[in-house]
Amino acid sequence: MKRISDLGRLLNCNGEPASGSLIMRANAVDGLDAMTDLLYGPGQHMAGSDMSNEDAMTYARNSFPFGNYCIVRDWIWIDLDVTDEQRSELAKTRRQPVILYAHGVVIDSERRWDIGDFVRTSPLHIFEEGFHFKTRHTVYLLLGAGRRKQASAETVARIF
Repeated sequence: MKRISDLGRLLNCNGEPASGSLIMRANAVDGLDAMTDLLYGPGQHMAGSDMSNEDAMTYARNSFPFGNYCIVRDWIWIDLDVTDEQRSELAKTRRQPVILYAHGVVIDSERRWDIGDFVRTSPLHIFEEGFHFKTRHTVYLLLGAGRRKQASAETVARIF
């Protein structure tokens, strides 16, 4: 039985661990190609808020006075390829098989990331207002254009 915590530790597609240096090298190259495509390849256009950084900071302070927000740019909405069982486990905790990766943090209210850092979220809880990507503990405000892509859990796990 695969659990949510197993997403980053999935085996290769035939269910057996890869063995032999040629297989491992081929898997590494395929993994690098998949990561590169995920982070820098084309995707379906998505629009975030067109607010300036300064306007977004004012908006966030007023909308979320107790913090737990992170404003980001150059973001990627990643629909995860998961099994029906994994989807069901996520649904039990009111989460969806979607994560966000952003190349640029504008500001993080909790100072977990510095300006300009990249960030990867936990699974999506709810998406609101056309630019509020909410996880269970943080609201990520999506500024500017982003891309929507699909990726395997293995590919996402290799990045982080």
